[in-house]
Amino acid sequence: MEGARENGSAGESESTAQRPGAAVPALELLVHGVGGASPEEMLGDPRTVRVTGDETAAVFRRVTDVDAEEHPESQGDRPVPEAYVWCNLTSGNGSRALWLLLLPFMVVNLAHWMRPTTRGRKRTVRLYGLLVRLAGLTLTVLLVAAACEVALDLAAWQCAGTRACAEEHSWLEFLSPAVSDNGWWSQPGRRLALASLVPAALTGLLWYLSHRTWSAYESQQPMSRKAEPDEETGRSGLGRPGFWYGRRLVARLRAAHTAAALLTVATTVGTSAERYDRASDGPAALAALGLVLDAALVVGFGVVLWVVCRRGRTENRLDEELDRPLVRRLPAGSVVLLALTLLYAGWSRPGWRSEGRLPGDLTFGGIALLQGLLVIVLGVVAHILFRGRPDTRTAMRGLAGPAVAMLACALGGVMSGGVSQRVADWLDGTRGSIPGPPVLLTWQASTIPALIVVLTLLIGWLARRTLRLRKRETAAVEREYEGEGQDPARTRRIASTRAMSVLTDRAPLMVAVVSSATWLLGAGAVAGALATEDTPSEAAEGTYAFVRGAAETAQALGSWLIGLGFILFVTWGRRAYKDPAARRTIGILWDVGTFWPRAAHPFAPPCYAERAVPDLTWRMAGWTRATGGRLVISGHSQGSVLAAAAAWQLKPSVRGRVALLTYGSPLERLYGRWFPAHFGPAALSSLHRDVACWRNLYRPTDPIGGGVHVAGECGPQVDREPLKDPLAYGRTALHPLPAPILGHSDYQADPAFAQEREELLARLTPDVPVPRAPGDDGGAAARPGTQGSSGRSSG
Repeated sequence: MEGARENGSAGESESTAQRPGAAVPALELLVHGVGGASPEEMLGDPRTVRVTGDETAAVFRRVTDVDAEEHPESQGDRPVPEAYVWCNLTSGNGSRALWLLLLPFMVVNLAHWMRPTTRGRKRTVRLYGLLVRLAGLTLTVLLVAAACEVALDLAAWQCAGTRACAEEHSWLEFLSPAVSDNGWWSQPGRRLALASLVPAALTGLLWYLSHRTWSAYESQQPMSRKAEPDEETGRSGLGRPGFWYGRRLVARLRAAHTAAALLTVATTVGTSAERYDRASDGPAALAALGLVLDAALVVGFGVVLWVVCRRGRTENRLDEELDRPLVRRLPAGSVVLLALTLLYAGWSRPGWRSEGRLPGDLTFGGIALLQGLLVIVLGVVAHILFRGRPDTRTAMRGLAGPAVAMLACALGGVMSGGVSQRVADWLDGTRGSIPGPPVLLTWQASTIPALIVVLTLLIGWLARRTLRLRKRETAAVEREYEGEGQDPARTRRIASTRAMSVLTDRAPLMVAVVSSATWLLGAGAVAGALATEDTPSEAAEGTYAFVRGAAETAQALGSWLIGLGFILFVTWGRRAYKDPAARRTIGILWDVGTFWPRAAHPFAPPCYAERAVPDLTWRMAGWTRATGGRLVISGHSQGSVLAAAAAWQLKPSVRGRVALLTYGSPLERLYGRWFPAHFGPAALSSLHRDVACWRNLYRPTDPIGGGVHVAGECGPQVDREPLKDPLAYGRTALHPLPAPILGHSDYQADPAFAQEREELLARLTPDVPVPRAPGDDGGAAARPGTQGSSGRSSG
């Protein structure tokens, strides 16, 4: 067994040909879904052993099956089950609860992969990716600007510069001119320089997490394959040699985003000092140095933009290059520039006093305007791509990517505003001794009640549609279980489960409404803040009483809601750190959100598929090469997506010896609709042609899984008829106790599962085993008709 694994992992071309008449070994590789599972649960045996892998992800077998390949005759027609357990990639130790802070980065990264299906529009596709990368860059600047707002503006500039506020917080007394009797640190420039260490440390933490998680999760090199032409072939890009190895792009983006964050900190500190030097009669040399530093900052941001715009993903080949000079020098140069800026700001300016706010409204307003413009242009580009090859199943007619990018920007704005509001309240409370956060953040918070009203109306509409659907499903359940004795309560539960499962298909509508409302309300907040330069309640003074009351209510309620949301966010993270059950729940969210590589934002949570897909590919290729046997890869839920991605990565001669069994699969229902360029109808049809055979099981009560809707022109129909759920309406001889409504879980409990697995193995059985031809790169004992897609058994 170990020898077989070593040969497979080393990529040797030798294989074990089966002797004519010898038993052909069979393997079922089980891949669990969202939420994870233990190997004991997957294999149905308390005695399991890890046969390959590590603590993060591994393949397990039952103890009795460790040497099954040496005695295939003892297995008969029963396949040897193996379990690939990958749950620790997403829901392991408590420190991963910190990934909640990276939620906007993860969401904008999803927008990159939501582009519509197209062909022959390379420049437009590249423009789409560029726009998403720029939106991701604005989120990094927004996060660091929020940290600067808290540390530099609220704490060091406003609170430390106000005697009443500084006296309430003893840790700020040495920064206060009044309390410390004009101590060395009390000058505004030195206070800003010291406070800038907070956002700089945050930047360093993001860089460290991005680098460490890439080394731990995404550095697994896929199987080496020949480069492919960089053109659309109708197949999914997930099968390209370099798709699951984005080392070069992630390193470049990490350097660019780190530099942008440090330059943002330097700009906040340097421009404040430079503005004072221009307005005062200070030394001319100091003012000239400020202008030089401003020019250097502009050049630095220009270089960052060039790096982000210059190169996208390389997928048609395994790109092992690393732009080491750029990756090292760009962040290092930004650190040097930040250090020079801090020295410049810390120069003695005895007459400088901190008054009012730092220019946060201009910064946050500029970021919001740029994000809104990027979303609009991204929507135009996505519409052009969709019109070139329209597909009615595509979510939001190709506009899902721009809508999700808008939600990512809104999440970033809410998190930034929530932190600023809560820190301002903590520092000053309701005394009003300091100006507080920028006016724009108050306007943005005031739009939240209006957004909640929109959400309430939408939820009410969905509830009404669900009730109507439940009535129709009630009649359908009565017909389906006719003659089994009717129980109104039982019928209502089954119908309600079916009706609720359809809500998944309403997700595009919900995202469209929320993103559109968010964009309009955000635009109104920016316009109101820039036009009035006052908070909503102050701007409404002198108007009608109703308008003034509505403005005051929205401002107070919005501030309270944004504070509550931020507190719940932090509480959830703390609970996840201490409670394994809550930690696993958060891991489920990440199972869906972090399937995709980091193509738009390097600080997004790590992509577990860059570890899982090579694991599965190496295992399948190594086992078929060493044994020449039959292999069924069996994936549930998210595991079916990993199984499909791994099958696309196999060489044609290996892929033709592999059968695919999916159940509770979101391949078409979620991924096909939201990520049509990689899981659209053409991609799924190509997968059906390439693997030896494929069957898909689903239930009408499953809110996640569904049919893949691939026709059977190149083999048997992929989708089986929807499985009955529950298996029995009432008590029967086979089910003396009430059968549960399974929904998305426990597909193996249905007799159809074992039946479909046996039929897949039967179609994989070679007619006449023969040795592998010299120079073939795939499995041994290949039979005629299993190479590629041309000679598939129709079953």
